Amino acid sequence: MSRIGKKPVVLPAGVEVKLEDGVLTVKGPKGALTQKIHPNIAINIEAGVLTVTRPNDEKENRALHGLTRSLVANMVTGVTDGFKKELDVLGVGYRVQKQGKDLVMNLGYSHQVIMSETESISIEVPSPNKIVISGPDKQKVGQFAAEVREKRPPEPYKGKGIRYTGEYVRRKEGKAGKSKK
Repeated sequence: MSRIGKKPVVLPAGVEVKLEDGVLTVKGPKGALTQKIHPNIAINIEAGVLTVTRPNDEKENRALHGLTRSLVANMVTGVTDGFKKELDVLGVGYRVQKQGKDLVMNLGYSHQVIMSETESISIEVPSPNKIVISGPDKQKVGQFAAEVREKRPPEPYKGKGIRYTGEYVRRKEGKAGKSKK
């Protein structure tokens, strides 16, 4: 039995869950999320607790059991608390700022790199070298953060670039110089 799949998902107050035609909809204070549920997986909603069950122990159903439970738990967390990713911008002259709904980044290129927020993603810039990306959908927040990081990934020699807060960048040694014989 899946250890993750058999754990029930507790629905906090203010969260509304509906299952219609194989599509699960979760509504909460931060928005609404939908997810298509595989027909082999059954979802039961009783007294503020959601449980995920599978029909048998076939390999595909075992995999879908834990996956579905994790997706549903992330949806519930997203509409109540939301998700966020923090990025640090390191490098001389590298800075970010927010202009309206756009994130404007100076990353050592001859031009500014501009990325816009979407309807489900919000961007905050608390300081010129910090970006906070937040939203209710964990996948979209992570994807947007990865796209921002991709504009200037951290390089291994000086450590310059955009990295996740707390990310370890393995540093390399530069040229050793000529050896004397």
